[in-house]
Amino acid sequence: MTVGLCRAYDRDALAHAVGARVLVDRVWPRGISKADLDLTLWAKQAAPSTGLRKWFGHLPARWDAFRRRYIAELDAAPENLMPIRALMAKGPVVLIYGAKDRAHNQAVVLRDYLDGVDGTA
Repeated sequence: MTVGLCRAYDRDALAHAVGARVLVDRVWPRGISKADLDLTLWAKQAAPSTGLRKWFGHLPARWDAFRRRYIAELDAAPENLMPIRALMAKGPVVLIYGAKDRAHNQAVVLRDYLDGVDGTA
């Protein structure tokens, strides 16, 4: 099934996003209203732990270690992904995130994980 990505602050992309909208941050994006995101689901439980998020700090130098640690968290609690997988069974899903860095954020890891990239699933 199709899993897309969209930054919460990219109003143009949000307007054209097709599928169930799933916020994958533990913290609500600052300055964004609930109406702006028009979410299907806020999957806090699927986001990285607070400790991992703070350690990562969106530093590209920590990206590989962050990926490994986040995947370990996902592997340890597969039930946290059940609501997202249920939406995926019905159609496309758009993972929404707040990070500025479009290449180094949890939504990228989660999309790859859900798509079974790198042997994950």
